[in-house]
Amino acid sequence: MPNIRARLLAVLVVLCGLCGFLTTAGSPTAGAATLPDSLSFDGTALTVSGGRFVDATGREVVLRGYNVSGETKLAENKGLPFASVADARKSATALRALGGGNSVRFLLSWAYAEPVRGQVDTAYLAAATAQLGAFLDAGIRVYPDFHQDLYSRHLFHSGSWYTGDGAPAWAVALGGYPTESCGICFLWGQNITQNGAVKAAQYDFWHNNHGLQDSFLATAQKVMAYLRANLTTEQFTGVLGFDPYNEPYAGTYDSGQTSRTWERDLLWPFYVKFRARMDAAGWTDKPALVEPNLFWNGNVSKEEGGLLDAGTLGSRYVYNTHFYDQKAISGVLMWGNAADGQYVTDFGTVRDRASATGTTAIVSEFGHPLNGTTAGKAPSVLKAMYQALDSRVKGANWWTTPATSGPVLSGSQWQWDIYNGRHHELMNGNPDKVLTTGDAWNDEDLSAVRLDDSGTVTLRQDTRLLDRIYPSATSGTTVAFTYEDRSRDGSTTLTWNPVPGTLPSTRQLVGSGQYGLLVWRSNGGTAPTELHLPASFPTATTTVVSDLGTVYAPPAYTTTTKIAAAAEPGGTGSRRLLLSAPDSGAVHYALVANGSTAPSATLLAAARTELSAWVTQKVG
Repeated sequence: MPNIRARLLAVLVVLCGLCGFLTTAGSPTAGAATLPDSLSFDGTALTVSGGRFVDATGREVVLRGYNVSGETKLAENKGLPFASVADARKSATALRALGGGNSVRFLLSWAYAEPVRGQVDTAYLAAATAQLGAFLDAGIRVYPDFHQDLYSRHLFHSGSWYTGDGAPAWAVALGGYPTESCGICFLWGQNITQNGAVKAAQYDFWHNNHGLQDSFLATAQKVMAYLRANLTTEQFTGVLGFDPYNEPYAGTYDSGQTSRTWERDLLWPFYVKFRARMDAAGWTDKPALVEPNLFWNGNVSKEEGGLLDAGTLGSRYVYNTHFYDQKAISGVLMWGNAADGQYVTDFGTVRDRASATGTTAIVSEFGHPLNGTTAGKAPSVLKAMYQALDSRVKGANWWTTPATSGPVLSGSQWQWDIYNGRHHELMNGNPDKVLTTGDAWNDEDLSAVRLDDSGTVTLRQDTRLLDRIYPSATSGTTVAFTYEDRSRDGSTTLTWNPVPGTLPSTRQLVGSGQYGLLVWRSNGGTAPTELHLPASFPTATTTVVSDLGTVYAPPAYTTTTKIAAAAEPGGTGSRRLLLSAPDSGAVHYALVANGSTAPSATLLAAARTELSAWVTQKVG
């Protein structure tokens, strides 16, 4: 039924001429030259197949990166992530080279896209497109997101303690909402369920009162049509899909309605309509990355949901969710730091829901405050979240039960804002409340980066945590993956997944360094498996032990080299390890380590013997 409904809506959209402001049914601008450092198998579009993101060569793709950026919520740069395209380019290069990211969730603003009802601001769209293109040109895949929090900043008065983002002023004026007040609220998010104005405005949107949802959908279609028309063919290929609506919530439930029936009767039909708008705008081959009820997977505020009644989503949708540790952020409900395996159950639930709905998943927001009373938890909380993205098995059990790891999850950390601590935001337009510190938004401070005094992008978190080994493209199916980042909590090195003593040669080879281990089953594809190589793994001192061979200082890639290194596309200086195994149905493994200097042939051979026996025993 959803598919039939989508087709009918697409026909109606075209007949109504809602794309009249652009004639975008044709092709995007002619393609630019191939990205610097590209190889023959790079740069293909991603689709969803078999519960995974896959490229045109059939490789399973994992997306890792950041949200770009919370600056979009602010007025200082008029709803754009950056003050200039030059800043966007600088940020994109750093995100790839310093942060290890191959993708971004790119925030857009409804308020700035449609400041006057029925009229899109093409100057805003042109600026957003140019900034988005800077990431695509750096070899980074992008999925735009229409962002909102607390519905709209225009609900809040100039002296308010809080603010919002999302809907334009005209949309708020239609509602005649009460004066906003959260009462006794210790966190801005409490406005979602306690602020009467926010609740009423959300309710109106989901019920399409005043035609609000219709206006939003029409503008979304025009934005997507503009992007398709004004990105080059190669750039548009790098666009993954579209996130229709950030953190949806009912506002207020109708009498007898539950969170589950709200998802079924209001949220899912909205996504079907948005999917139809994507088709009409020329995004037919790209998925909608749809979010369930905001609170379905919270560890404090928890409501039934998860699109339980949406049936099989299939390849035209991606299961898209967020996760923050509300207990850790509270500072009361979790006193200590996160531990090994802290979130494997929570992220396992995400894997299970995606599998049940017949699609893949992405955790499009996760993170923890870097300032405030609970900031000391951030190193362990973020390490545990990345661990749970990598595997559903905690470190203490991984070497014993690797085959239960599950798929490696894609994710986008919140956030990547180069202006962190250097803002000049008039909160709710109030010249007496100029915000400069942190994210300049509701006392948040979560950006992984900032600009130093020389204007250079600098990491604010441990580079060992952020710049990680991960299987960016697997020629086959991932069986198991782990990465021991050895990230720091102050002066303490957090080691949650040491190589067991039963593998003494492998343990000696790894030493006190970082290591990643991928086990995969080949599918006959000729393109190699790829692992991102962090800056802490210089090519000249990286060791690889695999059934494909053993290598210290991997050579440059050729089509006949089984284990090799190469630059990642985009000319940013980031690198990858390429593993070629063009067979089918065979189990392969690769350990990548940086702990030994010029290990002996004897040690390499012994580690290979140990790992081969371990794979046979644990995987078969």
